[in-house]
Amino acid sequence: MDLLVELEFALGLADIADRVTLARFKALDLVVDTKPDMTPVSEADRRVEQLLRERIAGQRGNHAVLGEEYGTSGAGEWTWIIDPIDATMNYVRGIPVFATLIALTRAGHAEVGVVTAPALGRRWWAAKGLGAFLNGEPISVSRIAALGDAQLSISSLLDFDDHGLGEEGRSLSERCWRTRGFGDFWSHMLVAEGAVDIAAEPIVNPWDLAALQIIVEEAGGRFTDFRGRTTYEGGTAISSNGLVHDEVLGLLGPEPTT
Repeated sequence: MDLLVELEFALGLADIADRVTLARFKALDLVVDTKPDMTPVSEADRRVEQLLRERIAGQRGNHAVLGEEYGTSGAGEWTWIIDPIDATMNYVRGIPVFATLIALTRAGHAEVGVVTAPALGRRWWAAKGLGAFLNGEPISVSRIAALGDAQLSISSLLDFDDHGLGEEGRSLSERCWRTRGFGDFWSHMLVAEGAVDIAAEPIVNPWDLAALQIIVEEAGGRFTDFRGRTTYEGGTAISSNGLVHDEVLGLLGPEPTT
């Protein structure tokens, strides 16, 4: 498969997503529902995923699709993984830090990834062996080698508390030079850019991570779960510049069992 062709296709999907999300961003009549897990979903989430599924079915009919809102459809060697709006809580409150995440995966590893954040005017992308880019410019991770000099990004230390890792999360934060809660996709994209050195999340889903994994890796970083497995399917996630990764794994310890 020509990954450059698939990357161009993914960028086209991102264009479709941006048109929908920007058109409904801050709309006074935006319809927002609550899912069974008590998280919000907007009409824009559903519309983006529907449109991307239609485009994939029409032009990549032999590929499967996994999306946050509508589950898995189709079967094949290649699977598109879609988060129509990552950071929906931001989106529905008018905060511009949200993105559509699009990945093409094979055998449990992302081969192509696009993260498009139109309200921020930023789009990151990568394909295996082709490097990582932000708005067309190459990006790479930082060269910070000491944890005491590293900047950490998380969503919230409360997330670590809720999943039995409060002590470990605080220990990591205390060892780092600075901790900020950028959260969601942005934490990991800042790692890929070299602005942040570590991002860690104790609870995530495959659609939250697949696109991020390939971008971080192609930027020269490392992306694992809390057990150190190179995967977007582990339910936890650490991205880093690679130089401090093993030390972070040592502090976070085993994955939570709750």
